[in-house]
Amino acid sequence: MEGGLAGGSMSVVSTMSTRQLLRSWRSDGDERARDQLAAFFYPLLNRSAAALLRGERHVSLSAGDLVQEAFLRLVQIEQMELCDRAHFMALASRIMRRLLIDHARAKRADKRDHHRVTLTSSMASDPRVDLQLLEHALLRLGALDPELAEIVEMRYFGGMSVADVAEATGKSEPTVRRRWTVARVWLVSALESKD
Repeated sequence: MEGGLAGGSMSVVSTMSTRQLLRSWRSDGDERARDQLAAFFYPLLNRSAAALLRGERHVSLSAGDLVQEAFLRLVQIEQMELCDRAHFMALASRIMRRLLIDHARAKRADKRDHHRVTLTSSMASDPRVDLQLLEHALLRLGALDPELAEIVEMRYFGGMSVADVAEATGKSEPTVRRRWTVARVWLVSALESKD
């Protein structure tokens, strides 16, 4: 993966070959397959990262930094079952969430301004919230309903579509939409109460 992740084209990898490349990389240690996957997933993750970071003036991470670090962490995971694009994106979403939380904590530890984010998936009507408050609320939500927290993670941090979340979780798209609405309402209420 030297020289960056963006060196390839999404057209190089089809949906069917994504599964084969994931198997080749994870089962056989095929570094060429890993690099092809990186080239395929980079634009998808970069769009998600850019959306997360857009308009956040107190963030020293670029979208590219966030994606590069997420890939580095993915490559370092020894035991990982990845079946397809949706599962890969779900795991990358979780990793990007952790990276942003760690970044916000480090900035707070340095007594800098805190990182503010927007709880949306391309919906501009939501209020801006503090990332650490969001993390605390997500942990509480995860204790009540881990599936809801996972949907928020995939939609918000990974920028995954309802269809992708449905594929990754094995739920129907209408179910994912309903669960996403429930999760958003619960989180907005939790963030407003700041308990």
